[in-house]
Amino acid sequence: MNWFGGCAPGGRSLVPAGVRFIWDDPPLWTVGAGSRRFVRTLADSGGRLAVFGPCSATEGDLARALASPDLAAVFGGGWAGAHTIVRAGSDGVLEVVSDAAGGSPVYMARVPGGVVWGSSSRALAGLAGGRVDTDWLAAYLCDVQGEMRGHSAWAGVDLVPAGHQLIMHSGEVARVSPWWTRKRRPYGEAVASLRDALVEGVRARAAGAPVSSDVAGLDSSTLAVLAALEGPVMGMTVHPAGAAEGGDVAYARALAQELSAMRHVLFPLDERHLPLSEAEAELPATDEPAPSSITWARCSAQLRAISQAGAACHLTGDGGDTLFQPPPTHLSELARAGQWGRLVADAQAWALLRRVSPWGLVRAAVRRNTFALVGGGGQRPAWVTAAAPDRRTLPAVESTSNSALLAEVRYVARSAHTEQQLADSLGVELHNPYLDGRVVDAVMSAPPRERCSVSRYKPLLADAVGPLLPQAVRHRRTKGVFVGEFHRGMRMNLRRVLDLAEGRLAGLGLVTPGPLRAAVHAAALGAETAWPALLPTLNAEMWLAAIDRAPVAGWHERRRGSSGR
Repeated sequence: MNWFGGCAPGGRSLVPAGVRFIWDDPPLWTVGAGSRRFVRTLADSGGRLAVFGPCSATEGDLARALASPDLAAVFGGGWAGAHTIVRAGSDGVLEVVSDAAGGSPVYMARVPGGVVWGSSSRALAGLAGGRVDTDWLAAYLCDVQGEMRGHSAWAGVDLVPAGHQLIMHSGEVARVSPWWTRKRRPYGEAVASLRDALVEGVRARAAGAPVSSDVAGLDSSTLAVLAALEGPVMGMTVHPAGAAEGGDVAYARALAQELSAMRHVLFPLDERHLPLSEAEAELPATDEPAPSSITWARCSAQLRAISQAGAACHLTGDGGDTLFQPPPTHLSELARAGQWGRLVADAQAWALLRRVSPWGLVRAAVRRNTFALVGGGGQRPAWVTAAAPDRRTLPAVESTSNSALLAEVRYVARSAHTEQQLADSLGVELHNPYLDGRVVDAVMSAPPRERCSVSRYKPLLADAVGPLLPQAVRHRRTKGVFVGEFHRGMRMNLRRVLDLAEGRLAGLGLVTPGPLRAAVHAAALGAETAWPALLPTLNAEMWLAAIDRAPVAGWHERRRGSSGR
Protein backbone atom coordinates (compact mmCIF):
# COMPACT_ATOMS: atom_id res chain seq x y z
CA MET A 1 0.00 0.00 0.00
CA ASN A 2 1.28 3.48 -0.89
CA TRP A 3 1.14 6.07 1.87
CA PHE A 4 3.15 8.86 3.51
CA GLY A 5 3.66 10.21 7.00
CA GLY A 6 6.00 11.61 9.60
CA CYS A 7 6.58 12.53 13.22
CA ALA A 8 6.07 15.71 15.22
CA PRO A 9 9.35 17.62 15.62
CA GLY A 10 11.01 17.36 19.01
CA GLY A 11 9.26 14.11 19.93
CA ARG A 12 9.83 10.40 19.62
CA SER A 13 10.95 9.16 16.23
CA LEU A 14 8.84 6.10 15.38
CA VAL A 15 8.89 4.73 11.84
CA PRO A 16 7.27 1.75 10.09
CA ALA A 17 9.07 -0.88 8.06
CA GLY A 18 9.83 -0.21 4.40
CA VAL A 19 10.06 3.59 4.55
CA ARG A 20 11.89 5.83 2.12
CA PHE A 21 12.86 9.02 3.92
CA ILE A 22 12.31 12.44 2.39
CA TRP A 23 13.54 14.41 5.39
CA ASP A 24 15.69 13.26 8.26
CA ASP A 25 14.62 15.43 11.20
CA PRO A 26 11.73 15.46 11.86
CA PRO A 27 11.27 12.22 9.91
CA LEU A 28 9.12 12.46 6.78
CA TRP A 29 8.65 9.37 4.63
CA THR A 30 6.80 7.49 1.94
CA VAL A 31 5.95 3.79 1.88
CA GLY A 32 5.19 1.70 -1.20
CA ALA A 33 6.70 1.23 -4.63
CA GLY A 34 4.48 3.82 -6.31
CA SER A 35 4.44 6.41 -3.56
CA ARG A 36 6.97 8.88 -5.02
CA ARG A 37 5.40 9.84 -8.39
CA PHE A 38 3.37 12.63 -6.84
CA VAL A 39 5.88 13.96 -4.30
CA ARG A 40 7.40 17.40 -4.79
CA THR A 41 9.84 19.06 -2.41
CA LEU A 42 11.55 22.41 -1.99
CA ALA A 43 14.04 23.66 0.58
CA ASP A 44 15.91 26.83 1.48
CA SER A 45 17.56 28.27 4.56
CA GLY A 46 14.17 29.03 6.08
CA GLY A 47 12.70 25.57 5.93
CA ARG A 48 11.40 22.72 3.79
CA LEU A 49 8.17 22.11 1.89
CA ALA A 50 6.66 18.88 0.55
CA VAL A 51 3.50 18.29 -1.46
CA PHE A 52 2.01 14.79 -1.63
CA GLY A 53 -0.50 13.99 -4.36
CA PRO A 54 -1.35 15.38 -7.81
CA CYS A 55 -0.97 19.14 -7.73
CA SER A 56 -1.01 21.89 -10.35
CA ALA A 57 1.32 24.25 -8.43
CA THR A 58 4.29 25.70 -10.31
CA GLU A 59 7.78 25.93 -8.81
CA GLY A 60 7.06 29.59 -8.15
CA ASP A 61 3.89 28.67 -6.28
CA LEU A 62 5.84 26.27 -4.08
CA ALA A 63 8.48 28.92 -3.36
CA ARG A 64 5.83 31.42 -2.30
CA ALA A 65 4.20 28.83 -0.05
CA LEU A 66 7.53 28.03 1.59
CA ALA A 67 8.24 31.71 2.28
CA SER A 68 4.74 32.75 3.35
CA PRO A 69 3.99 33.43 7.04
CA ASP A 70 0.57 31.79 6.50
CA LEU A 71 0.91 28.53 4.59
CA ALA A 72 -2.80 27.85 4.09
CA ALA A 73 -3.61 31.41 3.04
CA VAL A 74 -0.97 31.55 0.29
CA PHE A 75 -2.56 28.79 -1.73
CA GLY A 76 -6.10 29.02 -0.30
CA GLY A 77 -7.24 25.91 -2.16
CA GLY A 78 -6.18 27.44 -5.46
CA TRP A 79 -4.00 24.52 -6.53
CA ALA A 80 -5.83 21.89 -8.56
CA GLY A 81 -5.56 18.23 -7.61
CA ALA A 82 -5.90 16.24 -4.38
CA HIS A 83 -2.93 16.78 -2.13
CA THR A 84 -1.51 17.29 1.36
CA ILE A 85 1.01 20.05 2.02
CA VAL A 86 3.74 19.77 4.67
CA ARG A 87 6.11 22.52 5.82
CA ALA A 88 8.91 22.27 8.37
CA GLY A 89 10.19 25.60 9.60
CA SER A 90 13.55 26.51 11.09
CA ASP A 91 11.69 27.29 14.31
CA GLY A 92 10.87 23.64 14.95
CA VAL A 93 7.22 23.91 13.84
CA LEU A 94 5.70 21.38 11.45
CA GLU A 95 2.52 22.24 9.53
CA VAL A 96 0.36 19.70 7.71
CA VAL A 97 -2.47 21.11 5.58
CA SER A 98 -5.22 18.64 4.73
CA ASP A 99 -7.10 18.64 1.44
CA ALA A 100 -10.31 20.71 1.47
CA ALA A 101 -12.50 17.86 0.23
CA GLY A 102 -10.80 14.99 2.04
CA GLY A 103 -9.52 13.15 -1.02
CA SER A 104 -6.05 13.06 0.55
CA PRO A 105 -6.91 12.29 4.20
CA VAL A 106 -4.58 12.86 7.15
CA TYR A 107 -4.63 10.90 10.41
CA MET A 108 -2.63 11.13 13.61
CA ALA A 109 -1.81 8.91 16.59
CA ARG A 110 -0.59 10.24 19.93
CA VAL A 111 2.09 8.06 21.50
CA PRO A 112 4.03 8.53 24.76
CA GLY A 113 6.45 11.36 24.07
CA GLY A 114 5.28 12.23 20.60
CA VAL A 115 2.80 12.32 17.72
CA VAL A 116 2.91 10.35 14.47
CA TRP A 117 0.76 11.35 11.50
CA GLY A 118 0.14 9.82 8.10
CA SER A 119 -2.21 9.21 5.19
CA SER A 120 -3.22 5.69 6.32
CA SER A 121 -5.19 5.15 9.52
CA ARG A 122 -4.62 1.40 9.30
CA ALA A 123 -0.84 1.89 9.23
CA LEU A 124 -0.99 4.21 12.25
CA ALA A 125 -3.18 1.70 14.09
CA GLY A 126 -0.05 -0.39 14.65
CA LEU A 127 1.00 2.28 17.18
CA ALA A 128 -2.28 2.03 19.09
CA GLY A 129 -2.86 -1.69 19.44
CA GLY A 130 -4.43 -2.36 16.03
CA ARG A 131 -7.98 -2.39 17.37
CA VAL A 132 -11.07 -1.42 15.39
CA ASP A 133 -13.09 1.43 16.92
CA THR A 134 -16.42 -0.29 17.49
CA ASP A 135 -18.19 3.02 18.18
CA TRP A 136 -17.09 4.26 14.76
CA LEU A 137 -18.19 1.01 13.16
CA ALA A 138 -21.58 1.13 14.89
CA ALA A 139 -22.19 4.66 13.61
CA TYR A 140 -21.07 3.63 10.12
CA LEU A 141 -23.64 0.83 9.99
CA CYS A 142 -26.40 3.36 10.62
CA ASP A 143 -25.24 6.21 8.42
CA VAL A 144 -22.05 6.03 6.36
CA GLN A 145 -22.11 9.80 5.94
CA GLY A 146 -22.72 10.54 9.60
CA GLU A 147 -20.46 12.86 11.55
CA MET A 148 -17.59 10.82 13.03
CA ARG A 149 -16.25 13.81 15.00
CA GLY A 150 -12.59 13.34 14.19
CA HIS A 151 -12.49 9.58 14.75
CA SER A 152 -11.15 6.99 12.33
CA ALA A 153 -12.15 3.35 12.02
CA TRP A 154 -9.26 2.50 14.37
CA ALA A 155 -9.12 3.05 18.13
CA GLY A 156 -6.45 5.58 19.08
CA VAL A 157 -6.14 7.03 15.57
CA ASP A 158 -7.76 10.42 14.92
CA LEU A 159 -8.86 11.86 11.59
CA VAL A 160 -7.65 15.40 10.92
CA PRO A 161 -10.83 16.93 9.48
CA ALA A 162 -10.73 17.83 5.81
CA GLY A 163 -9.93 21.48 5.23
CA HIS A 164 -7.95 21.74 8.49
CA GLN A 165 -4.36 22.52 9.37
CA LEU A 166 -2.40 20.38 11.84
CA ILE A 167 0.40 22.27 13.61
CA MET A 168 2.95 20.41 15.77
CA HIS A 169 6.06 21.27 17.76
CA SER A 170 7.95 19.96 20.80
CA GLY A 171 6.51 16.51 20.21
CA GLU A 172 2.93 17.71 20.62
CA VAL A 173 -0.06 18.94 18.65
CA ALA A 174 -0.23 22.71 19.06
CA ARG A 175 -3.58 23.03 17.32
CA VAL A 176 -5.88 21.71 14.63
CA SER A 177 -7.72 24.59 12.99
CA PRO A 178 -9.85 25.07 9.86
CA TRP A 179 -8.27 26.81 6.92
CA TRP A 180 -10.99 26.30 4.27
CA THR A 181 -14.32 28.08 4.29
CA ARG A 182 -16.97 28.17 1.62
CA LYS A 183 -16.57 31.05 -0.78
CA ARG A 184 -19.47 32.72 -2.56
CA ARG A 185 -19.21 33.46 -6.25
CA PRO A 186 -21.71 34.57 -8.87
CA TYR A 187 -22.77 31.62 -10.99
CA GLY A 188 -20.61 32.63 -13.96
CA GLU A 189 -17.48 32.86 -11.80
CA ALA A 190 -18.22 29.49 -10.21
CA VAL A 191 -18.54 27.94 -13.67
CA ALA A 192 -15.19 29.37 -14.77
CA SER A 193 -13.49 28.24 -11.57
CA LEU A 194 -14.88 24.72 -12.02
CA ARG A 195 -13.67 24.53 -15.61
CA ASP A 196 -10.13 25.53 -14.63
CA ALA A 197 -10.08 23.12 -11.67
CA LEU A 198 -11.11 20.14 -13.79
CA VAL A 199 -8.79 20.88 -16.70
CA GLU A 200 -5.78 21.47 -14.44
CA GLY A 201 -6.64 18.56 -12.14
CA VAL A 202 -6.67 16.10 -15.04
CA ARG A 203 -3.50 17.62 -16.49
CA ALA A 204 -1.68 17.21 -13.15
CA ARG A 205 -2.45 13.49 -13.22
CA ALA A 206 -2.00 12.72 -16.91
CA ALA A 207 1.54 14.09 -17.19
CA GLY A 208 4.17 11.37 -17.47
CA ALA A 209 1.97 8.26 -17.32
CA PRO A 210 -0.13 6.13 -19.69
CA VAL A 211 -3.73 7.16 -18.95
CA SER A 212 -7.03 5.32 -19.09
CA SER A 213 -10.54 6.41 -18.16
CA ASP A 214 -13.94 4.93 -17.65
CA VAL A 215 -16.31 5.88 -20.47
CA ALA A 216 -19.96 5.55 -19.48
CA GLY A 217 -21.99 8.58 -18.45
CA LEU A 218 -21.31 12.29 -18.72
CA ASP A 219 -18.95 12.46 -15.71
CA SER A 220 -16.43 9.77 -16.69
CA SER A 221 -16.57 10.60 -20.40
CA THR A 222 -15.80 14.24 -19.65
CA LEU A 223 -12.61 13.16 -17.89
CA ALA A 224 -11.65 11.02 -20.90
CA VAL A 225 -12.06 14.06 -23.13
CA LEU A 226 -9.98 16.28 -20.82
CA ALA A 227 -7.26 13.61 -20.63
CA ALA A 228 -7.22 13.41 -24.44
CA LEU A 229 -6.31 17.10 -24.51
CA GLU A 230 -3.00 16.09 -22.93
CA GLY A 231 -2.27 12.98 -25.01
CA PRO A 232 -3.44 9.44 -25.83
CA VAL A 233 -6.01 7.88 -23.51
CA MET A 234 -7.57 4.44 -23.36
CA GLY A 235 -11.33 4.63 -22.76
CA MET A 236 -12.88 1.54 -21.16
CA THR A 237 -16.60 0.74 -21.19
CA VAL A 238 -18.01 -1.99 -18.96
CA HIS A 239 -21.02 -3.88 -20.34
CA PRO A 240 -22.88 -7.18 -19.81
CA ALA A 241 -21.42 -10.02 -21.85
CA GLY A 242 -23.41 -10.56 -25.02
CA ALA A 243 -24.75 -6.99 -25.02
CA ALA A 244 -22.07 -5.08 -26.90
CA GLU A 245 -24.55 -2.83 -28.64
CA GLY A 246 -26.64 0.12 -27.49
CA GLY A 247 -26.50 1.96 -24.16
CA ASP A 248 -23.07 2.92 -22.85
CA VAL A 249 -21.32 0.97 -25.61
CA ALA A 250 -23.00 2.80 -28.50
CA TYR A 251 -22.42 6.13 -26.80
CA ALA A 252 -18.73 5.38 -26.14
CA ARG A 253 -18.19 4.29 -29.74
CA ALA A 254 -19.70 7.54 -30.98
CA LEU A 255 -17.35 9.44 -28.69
CA ALA A 256 -14.31 7.47 -29.92
CA GLN A 257 -15.17 8.41 -33.50
CA GLU A 258 -15.03 12.09 -32.57
CA LEU A 259 -11.98 11.80 -30.32
CA SER A 260 -8.94 10.69 -32.29
CA ALA A 261 -6.70 10.55 -29.20
CA MET A 262 -8.92 7.95 -27.50
CA ARG A 263 -8.53 4.22 -28.03
CA HIS A 264 -11.78 2.55 -27.03
CA VAL A 265 -11.86 -0.92 -25.43
CA LEU A 266 -14.72 -3.01 -24.05
CA PHE A 267 -14.78 -4.95 -20.79
CA PRO A 268 -17.55 -7.58 -20.84
CA LEU A 269 -19.05 -8.78 -17.55
CA ASP A 270 -20.22 -12.34 -17.01
CA GLU A 271 -21.40 -14.34 -14.00
CA ARG A 272 -17.87 -14.44 -12.56
CA HIS A 273 -18.10 -10.67 -12.04
CA LEU A 274 -21.44 -10.52 -10.25
CA PRO A 275 -21.50 -8.66 -6.92
CA LEU A 276 -20.53 -10.80 -3.92
CA SER A 277 -18.76 -13.37 -6.10
CA GLU A 278 -15.38 -14.74 -5.09
CA ALA A 279 -12.59 -12.80 -6.79
CA GLU A 280 -9.35 -14.22 -8.11
CA ALA A 281 -7.51 -11.54 -6.12
CA GLU A 282 -8.05 -11.57 -2.37
CA LEU A 283 -9.72 -8.42 -1.04
CA PRO A 284 -6.92 -6.20 0.36
CA ALA A 285 -7.11 -4.56 3.77
CA THR A 286 -7.95 -0.85 3.66
CA ASP A 287 -8.29 2.01 6.14
CA GLU A 288 -12.05 1.49 6.42
CA PRO A 289 -14.74 -0.44 4.53
CA ALA A 290 -14.38 0.19 0.80
CA PRO A 291 -17.60 0.60 -1.22
CA SER A 292 -16.23 -1.77 -3.86
CA SER A 293 -15.72 -4.65 -1.43
CA ILE A 294 -18.83 -6.48 -2.59
CA THR A 295 -18.00 -5.82 -6.25
CA TRP A 296 -14.33 -6.77 -5.87
CA ALA A 297 -14.66 -9.65 -8.38
CA ARG A 298 -15.60 -7.14 -11.06
CA CYS A 299 -13.35 -4.28 -9.95
CA SER A 300 -10.22 -6.41 -9.57
CA ALA A 301 -10.75 -8.00 -12.99
CA GLN A 302 -11.18 -4.57 -14.58
CA LEU A 303 -8.08 -3.22 -12.82
CA ARG A 304 -6.07 -6.20 -14.07
CA ALA A 305 -7.28 -5.51 -17.60
CA ILE A 306 -6.28 -1.85 -17.26
CA SER A 307 -2.81 -2.83 -16.04
CA GLN A 308 -2.34 -5.45 -18.77
CA ALA A 309 -3.30 -2.84 -21.38
CA GLY A 310 -0.39 -0.70 -20.19
CA ALA A 311 -2.30 2.07 -18.41
CA ALA A 312 -0.90 3.09 -15.03
CA CYS A 313 -3.18 6.05 -14.27
CA HIS A 314 -6.94 5.41 -14.37
CA LEU A 315 -9.56 8.17 -14.09
CA THR A 316 -13.04 7.56 -12.70
CA GLY A 317 -16.13 9.75 -12.53
CA ASP A 318 -16.76 9.00 -8.85
CA GLY A 319 -18.19 12.02 -7.09
CA GLY A 320 -19.81 13.47 -10.20
CA ASP A 321 -23.35 12.48 -9.24
CA THR A 322 -22.80 13.77 -5.70
CA LEU A 323 -21.66 17.19 -6.89
CA PHE A 324 -23.78 17.79 -9.96
CA GLN A 325 -26.99 15.88 -9.28
CA PRO A 326 -27.65 16.56 -5.59
CA PRO A 327 -31.01 16.01 -3.85
CA PRO A 328 -33.28 19.07 -3.55
CA THR A 329 -31.90 20.33 -0.24
CA HIS A 330 -32.01 23.82 -1.77
CA LEU A 331 -35.75 23.81 -1.01
CA SER A 332 -34.92 24.65 2.60
CA GLU A 333 -32.97 27.69 1.38
CA LEU A 334 -36.00 28.85 -0.59
CA ALA A 335 -38.18 28.44 2.49
CA ARG A 336 -35.71 30.39 4.61
CA ALA A 337 -35.69 33.20 2.02
CA GLY A 338 -39.48 33.25 1.80
CA GLN A 339 -39.49 32.45 -1.93
CA TRP A 340 -42.73 30.50 -1.70
CA GLY A 341 -43.61 30.54 -5.39
CA ARG A 342 -40.27 29.08 -6.43
CA LEU A 343 -40.43 26.63 -3.50
CA VAL A 344 -43.82 25.22 -4.52
CA ALA A 345 -42.86 25.04 -8.20
CA ASP A 346 -39.58 23.24 -7.49
CA ALA A 347 -41.25 20.91 -4.97
CA GLN A 348 -43.87 19.93 -7.53
CA ALA A 349 -41.19 19.19 -10.15
CA TRP A 350 -39.11 17.08 -7.77
CA ALA A 351 -42.20 15.29 -6.45
CA LEU A 352 -43.11 14.28 -9.99
CA LEU A 353 -39.60 12.92 -10.50
CA ARG A 354 -39.67 11.00 -7.20
CA ARG A 355 -43.36 10.03 -7.44
CA VAL A 356 -44.18 11.46 -4.02
CA SER A 357 -46.42 14.22 -2.70
CA PRO A 358 -45.01 17.74 -3.23
CA TRP A 359 -46.46 18.85 0.10
CA GLY A 360 -44.22 16.42 1.94
CA LEU A 361 -41.22 18.12 0.36
CA VAL A 362 -42.61 21.56 1.21
CA ARG A 363 -43.12 20.52 4.86
CA ALA A 364 -39.60 19.12 5.00
CA ALA A 365 -38.21 22.36 3.54
CA VAL A 366 -40.08 24.55 6.02
CA ARG A 367 -38.91 22.34 8.92
CA ARG A 368 -35.39 22.16 7.46
CA ASN A 369 -35.56 18.37 7.58
CA THR A 370 -32.55 17.47 5.46
CA PHE A 371 -33.06 13.72 5.95
CA ALA A 372 -36.48 13.93 4.29
CA LEU A 373 -35.23 16.10 1.42
CA VAL A 374 -32.33 13.74 0.76
CA GLY A 375 -34.77 10.85 0.66
CA GLY A 376 -34.23 9.20 4.03
CA GLY A 377 -31.12 8.23 5.91
CA GLY A 378 -30.06 8.23 9.53
CA GLN A 379 -32.50 5.49 10.55
CA ARG A 380 -31.05 2.40 12.19
CA PRO A 381 -31.52 -0.66 9.90
CA ALA A 382 -33.62 -3.45 11.41
CA TRP A 383 -30.62 -5.78 11.78
CA VAL A 384 -28.34 -3.25 13.50
CA THR A 385 -28.48 -3.46 17.29
CA ALA A 386 -29.05 -0.62 19.73
CA ALA A 387 -25.27 -0.27 20.05
CA ALA A 388 -25.51 1.87 16.91
CA PRO A 389 -27.18 5.27 17.36
CA ASP A 390 -30.36 6.22 15.54
CA ARG A 391 -29.43 9.65 14.21
CA ARG A 392 -33.05 10.79 14.43
CA THR A 393 -32.78 10.60 18.24
CA LEU A 394 -29.54 12.61 18.46
CA PRO A 395 -29.54 16.31 19.39
CA ALA A 396 -30.75 18.35 16.44
CA VAL A 397 -28.07 20.10 14.43
CA GLU A 398 -29.35 22.49 11.80
CA SER A 399 -28.37 21.26 8.36
CA THR A 400 -28.34 23.42 5.26
CA SER A 401 -28.03 22.42 1.62
CA ASN A 402 -24.36 23.43 1.81
CA SER A 403 -23.55 21.43 4.94
CA ALA A 404 -25.44 18.40 3.62
CA LEU A 405 -23.54 18.50 0.32
CA LEU A 406 -20.18 18.99 2.04
CA ALA A 407 -20.79 16.07 4.43
CA GLU A 408 -21.65 13.76 1.53
CA VAL A 409 -18.70 14.93 -0.57
CA ARG A 410 -16.24 14.36 2.27
CA TYR A 411 -17.58 10.86 2.90
CA VAL A 412 -17.37 10.01 -0.81
CA ALA A 413 -13.84 11.45 -1.00
CA ARG A 414 -12.64 9.52 2.05
CA SER A 415 -14.19 6.28 0.79
CA ALA A 416 -12.65 6.90 -2.66
CA HIS A 417 -9.29 6.85 -0.88
CA THR A 418 -10.02 3.25 0.15
CA GLU A 419 -10.77 2.47 -3.51
CA GLN A 420 -7.33 3.84 -4.37
CA GLN A 421 -5.85 1.49 -1.78
CA LEU A 422 -7.60 -1.43 -3.47
CA ALA A 423 -6.19 -0.38 -6.84
CA ASP A 424 -2.71 0.02 -5.33
CA SER A 425 -2.67 -3.71 -4.62
CA LEU A 426 -2.87 -4.38 -8.38
CA GLY A 427 -0.40 -1.68 -9.43
CA VAL A 428 -2.91 0.84 -10.80
CA GLU A 429 -3.17 4.49 -9.79
CA LEU A 430 -6.85 5.33 -9.34
CA HIS A 431 -7.83 9.00 -9.52
CA ASN A 432 -11.09 10.83 -8.82
CA PRO A 433 -10.74 14.42 -10.12
CA TYR A 434 -14.32 15.37 -9.19
CA LEU A 435 -13.34 14.99 -5.55
CA ASP A 436 -10.47 17.50 -5.72
CA GLY A 437 -10.62 20.28 -3.17
CA ARG A 438 -10.59 23.02 -5.79
CA VAL A 439 -13.42 21.34 -7.73
CA VAL A 440 -15.54 21.09 -4.58
CA ASP A 441 -14.66 24.69 -3.70
CA ALA A 442 -15.89 25.85 -7.11
CA VAL A 443 -19.13 23.86 -6.97
CA MET A 444 -20.00 24.98 -3.46
CA SER A 445 -19.33 28.60 -4.28
CA ALA A 446 -22.34 28.64 -6.62
CA PRO A 447 -25.74 29.55 -5.13
CA PRO A 448 -27.41 26.30 -3.91
CA ARG A 449 -30.57 26.81 -5.96
CA GLU A 450 -28.50 27.05 -9.16
CA ARG A 451 -26.46 23.88 -8.57
CA CYS A 452 -29.26 21.48 -9.44
CA SER A 453 -32.26 21.42 -11.75
CA VAL A 454 -35.09 19.10 -12.65
CA SER A 455 -35.27 20.47 -16.20
CA ARG A 456 -31.50 20.39 -16.99
CA TYR A 457 -29.12 17.50 -16.51
CA LYS A 458 -26.13 18.49 -14.35
CA PRO A 459 -26.27 22.16 -15.38
CA LEU A 460 -23.14 23.28 -13.53
CA LEU A 461 -20.92 20.67 -15.18
CA ALA A 462 -22.52 21.22 -18.60
CA ASP A 463 -21.98 24.98 -18.40
CA ALA A 464 -18.38 24.56 -17.18
CA VAL A 465 -17.01 22.10 -19.72
CA GLY A 466 -19.73 21.83 -22.37
CA PRO A 467 -17.80 23.91 -24.92
CA LEU A 468 -14.83 21.53 -24.57
CA LEU A 469 -16.85 18.38 -25.20
CA PRO A 470 -17.77 16.64 -28.45
CA GLN A 471 -21.46 16.49 -29.23
CA ALA A 472 -21.63 12.81 -28.23
CA VAL A 473 -20.71 13.74 -24.66
CA ARG A 474 -22.48 17.07 -24.45
CA HIS A 475 -25.93 15.57 -25.00
CA ARG A 476 -25.51 12.47 -22.83
CA ARG A 477 -28.20 12.34 -20.14
CA THR A 478 -28.07 8.80 -18.73
CA LYS A 479 -25.71 5.93 -18.02
CA GLY A 480 -25.94 2.18 -17.55
CA VAL A 481 -27.68 0.91 -14.41
CA PHE A 482 -26.58 -2.33 -12.75
CA VAL A 483 -29.08 -2.69 -9.88
CA GLY A 484 -30.36 -5.98 -11.35
CA GLU A 485 -26.82 -7.36 -11.11
CA PHE A 486 -26.93 -6.95 -7.32
CA HIS A 487 -30.07 -9.05 -7.06
CA ARG A 488 -28.53 -11.73 -9.30
CA GLY A 489 -25.26 -11.64 -7.37
CA MET A 490 -27.14 -12.05 -4.10
CA ARG A 491 -29.04 -15.02 -5.50
CA MET A 492 -25.99 -16.71 -7.08
CA ASN A 493 -23.89 -16.28 -3.91
CA LEU A 494 -26.62 -16.69 -1.30
CA ARG A 495 -24.79 -19.21 0.89
CA ARG A 496 -21.70 -16.99 1.07
CA VAL A 497 -23.76 -13.92 1.95
CA LEU A 498 -25.73 -15.76 4.62
CA ASP A 499 -22.42 -16.77 6.19
CA LEU A 500 -21.49 -13.07 6.31
CA ALA A 501 -24.66 -12.43 8.31
CA GLU A 502 -23.33 -14.75 11.05
CA GLY A 503 -19.86 -13.20 11.01
CA ARG A 504 -17.70 -10.73 12.86
CA LEU A 505 -20.28 -7.93 13.20
CA ALA A 506 -22.59 -10.32 14.99
CA GLY A 507 -19.69 -11.38 17.21
CA LEU A 508 -19.10 -7.72 18.13
CA GLY A 509 -22.77 -7.35 19.10
CA LEU A 510 -23.45 -4.80 16.35
CA VAL A 511 -25.71 -6.94 14.15
CA THR A 512 -28.59 -9.33 14.85
CA PRO A 513 -28.24 -12.18 12.32
CA GLY A 514 -31.97 -13.01 11.95
CA PRO A 515 -33.18 -9.69 10.48
CA LEU A 516 -30.04 -9.44 8.35
CA ARG A 517 -30.58 -12.92 6.91
CA ALA A 518 -34.20 -11.99 6.16
CA ALA A 519 -33.06 -8.87 4.26
CA VAL A 520 -30.55 -10.95 2.31
CA HIS A 521 -33.19 -13.57 1.37
CA ALA A 522 -35.56 -10.82 0.21
CA ALA A 523 -32.86 -9.22 -1.96
CA ALA A 524 -32.02 -12.61 -3.47
CA LEU A 525 -35.68 -13.05 -4.42
CA GLY A 526 -35.65 -9.71 -6.23
CA ALA A 527 -37.75 -7.79 -3.71
CA GLU A 528 -37.33 -4.02 -3.45
CA THR A 529 -34.20 -3.62 -1.35
CA ALA A 530 -32.85 -0.77 0.78
CA TRP A 531 -29.39 -1.14 -0.74
CA PRO A 532 -28.01 2.03 0.99
CA ALA A 533 -28.56 0.27 4.32
CA LEU A 534 -27.66 -3.31 3.34
CA LEU A 535 -24.50 -2.76 1.31
CA PRO A 536 -22.51 -0.96 4.06
CA THR A 537 -23.20 -3.86 6.42
CA LEU A 538 -21.86 -6.40 3.92
CA ASN A 539 -18.90 -4.17 3.06
CA ALA A 540 -18.05 -3.83 6.77
CA GLU A 541 -18.20 -7.60 7.29
CA MET A 542 -15.87 -8.20 4.35
CA TRP A 543 -13.54 -5.45 5.59
CA LEU A 544 -13.26 -7.06 9.02
CA ALA A 545 -12.32 -10.34 7.36
CA ALA A 546 -9.71 -8.60 5.20
CA ILE A 547 -7.99 -6.84 8.10
CA ASP A 548 -7.92 -10.11 10.07
CA ARG A 549 -5.89 -11.61 7.23
CA ALA A 550 -3.45 -8.69 7.09
CA PRO A 551 -2.01 -7.48 10.41
CA VAL A 552 -1.33 -3.77 10.79
CA ALA A 553 2.15 -2.38 10.24
CA GLY A 554 4.92 -2.90 12.75
CA TRP A 555 6.86 0.11 14.04
CA HIS A 556 10.28 0.68 15.58
CA GLU A 557 12.13 3.47 17.37
CA ARG A 558 14.63 5.30 15.21
CA ARG A 559 17.75 6.60 16.90
CA ARG A 560 18.46 10.26 16.44
CA GLY A 561 21.33 10.93 14.08
CA SER A 562 20.87 7.68 12.14
CA SER A 563 20.85 7.77 8.37
CA GLY A 564 17.84 9.23 6.65
CA ARG A 565 17.82 6.42 4.06
